[in-house]
Amino acid sequence: MNLFNWKRIVIKVGSALIAPNGKGCSSHYLLGIAQFIVRCRELGVQVVLVSSGSVAAGAHLFSQKEPTLAIKKAMAAAGQTDMMATWDKLFDFPTAQILLTHADLRNRDRYISVRQTIFSLLDNGMLPVINENDTVTTDTLKVGDNDNLSAMVAAAADADALIICSDVDGLYDKNPHTNDNAQLLSWVSKIDEKIYAMAGGATSQVGTGGMKTKIEAAEKATSHGINTFIVNGFTELSFNMLLEGKNPGTHFQPYEEPMQEHLHWMTHTSKAQGEVIVENDFNTALDAASEELTAQEIVKVEGDFAVGDTILVRKDDGTKLAKAKSNYSSCLLSFLADQQDKDFTQKMQNKTGPVISDKNIAVLEAS
Repeated sequence: MNLFNWKRIVIKVGSALIAPNGKGCSSHYLLGIAQFIVRCRELGVQVVLVSSGSVAAGAHLFSQKEPTLAIKKAMAAAGQTDMMATWDKLFDFPTAQILLTHADLRNRDRYISVRQTIFSLLDNGMLPVINENDTVTTDTLKVGDNDNLSAMVAAAADADALIICSDVDGLYDKNPHTNDNAQLLSWVSKIDEKIYAMAGGATSQVGTGGMKTKIEAAEKATSHGINTFIVNGFTELSFNMLLEGKNPGTHFQPYEEPMQEHLHWMTHTSKAQGEVIVENDFNTALDAASEELTAQEIVKVEGDFAVGDTILVRKDDGTKLAKAKSNYSSCLLSFLADQQDKDFTQKMQNKTGPVISDKNIAVLEAS
């Protein structure tokens, strides 16, 4: 019986579970996770697996004690095949590899293509195994950690639940590794500054994410209406409890009114390529009336962006107002914003249309 009544879940497994001893992949901790995935599928629940571990899996093949970025990319290339082979041998159904960069997700057309690929694999009974493409990522193209990647994937896959495996039982009010009196939060109804304050740094020696990135992922997922769990991935009890419909760790409650899909993508997945800064006393509501944002109201333009890129609209004091698709390049918008002749600017904008599109804008809470 599927007690949680899920139809589709995403489970994120970190490097410490994949390659715990620094000698390549190990199935020691993965067997319990694999059994959970098998049981979910038997219950009619579709599963997407986001798996870190390529760098950790390939590290033992290289002699460098302090590897350069190029060597780490080579480790990822060598370790990815070992990681996929390790997962593949644990199942009697086919797995499928998807390697992503943030560029694949922040571009709307490529994002939709990723969605379609995931749906096609699931519909044909396969297990998508997704990882960041560490071999080709750069600072401008990478997500950086698979916690946030798993949330983006969960949103793209229209998942009901996101299960993030950790090395602790969930979110504590303080670091349980250094505080014996730390208390586990069994559920979180709202993610705010207090929740983020409870998150410390990374505890794993081989992972790139800590509790903070898991909270970031939970915030992304819950705003899409996705139940999110942080559980201890090192014990089978966590997965047995989930199958029993029980919460083994911290359950982050989803929004009662989830964000629309394209607005969620704009807010949490698309990356702003530049900023449009308006006066601090700018009071126009940036929604369907976004045509009211004119070049005359722009103080300055930062960054280098093209028509169609996502931009951040903020006040001069730093208050973030919205993320939106730009109908102007940064070059043209800067030119218009610098013009002293208001009539000329208005005539130009009448020809080219609004600065941002009313159908491609996500209004942000003041921050």
